[in-house]
Amino acid sequence: MEQKHFEVIIVGGSYSGLSAAMSLGRALRQVLVIDSGLPCNRQTPYSHNFITQDGEKPAVISAKAKLQVDIYKTVQFYNGLAIKALKTEKGFEIETESGEIFTARKVLFATGVKDLLPEIEGFADCWGISVLHCPYCHGYEVKNEKTAIIANGEMGFEFAKLISNWTKDLRLCTNGKSELTLEQKQILKNHGVLILEEEINSINHNEGYVSDIVFKNGEKVDVKAIYARVPFEQHCKLPQDLGCEINEQGYLKVDFMQKTTIPGIFGSGDATTQMRSVALAVSSGSFAGAVINKELIDEDFK
Repeated sequence: MEQKHFEVIIVGGSYSGLSAAMSLGRALRQVLVIDSGLPCNRQTPYSHNFITQDGEKPAVISAKAKLQVDIYKTVQFYNGLAIKALKTEKGFEIETESGEIFTARKVLFATGVKDLLPEIEGFADCWGISVLHCPYCHGYEVKNEKTAIIANGEMGFEFAKLISNWTKDLRLCTNGKSELTLEQKQILKNHGVLILEEEINSINHNEGYVSDIVFKNGEKVDVKAIYARVPFEQHCKLPQDLGCEINEQGYLKVDFMQKTTIPGIFGSGDATTQMRSVALAVSSGSFAGAVINKELIDEDFK
C-alpha cells in the first residue's frame, strides 16, 4: 500500500470493525481496516437475532458488509495481522506481521476474544454448531430438545435457570464434584433439572452436531444441544501493550463512549462486552465511529 498515514486505523475487520468503518467512511475520514480474517464465529453455520439477517451465514453477512463499506473510497483494507503498536507524538503507529508500518491519529480495536476451549474430545468440533454459548443467538433452533449444560457452581445454577426458558428437558453436567449449594440443588430439582457430576470424557457428534456426552465412567447421555461458558482471552494484546486497562471480567475497559483508558484509543464489539452478538457488535462499532469522528472534529477546531 502506498498510503501510510490515516486519520483512523481500525484493527479488526469483522462486524464491529466494518460498522465503524462505514460510519467513518460516511464522515469522509481516511480509514485503514487491518484484518487477519479469523472471526471468532467462523465455525458457526448460521447467525440469528439480528434483524434483516436472521438465519444468514456469518460469512455472508461480513462479505456483504465489506462490499458496502468498500463503496466509501476513503476506507482502505489491509489483509494481515497487526503485531506491534506504539504511541507517537502525532498519534499511533501500527506494524503488521509483514513489516509494514501505518500511522493514524486514532485507533479502534474491534479485535474480539479468543475462546479457550476445554480439552474434551469433540468439544472444539461442535463449538458454535451444537455446543453453544448464547440462547438468544441459538436457543430457538434447539427449543424443547434434550439439552445439557456444562457448568458448575453459581454459573451453572444461573445458566440452568436461563436455559430452562427454552427447554424443560435439561441436565446440568458439572464435570466433576458439584459446587452447587444444597438450596441450589433443590431449586433445580424442583424445576426438573437433572444434575450429573461425572467427569466428561468426550462428545460424540456428526460433523459438529452432538449426539451424546460420554462420561469417564463409561455412561452416556444423549442430547441434541449443549450450552457452555468457556474462559477466554483477548484476541489481540496490542491494547494492553499500549497501556489500556482490562476489566475484572477480562474485557477491554471502555466507557459509555467506547473510549479506552488511553486517550485516542477506542474499543468495540466482543472485546469489550460479555454480550456477544452480531447485532450488538454492529451497534457498538457504528457508535464508536461516530464518537471518533466527533473527537477529530473537536481537535481540529481547537
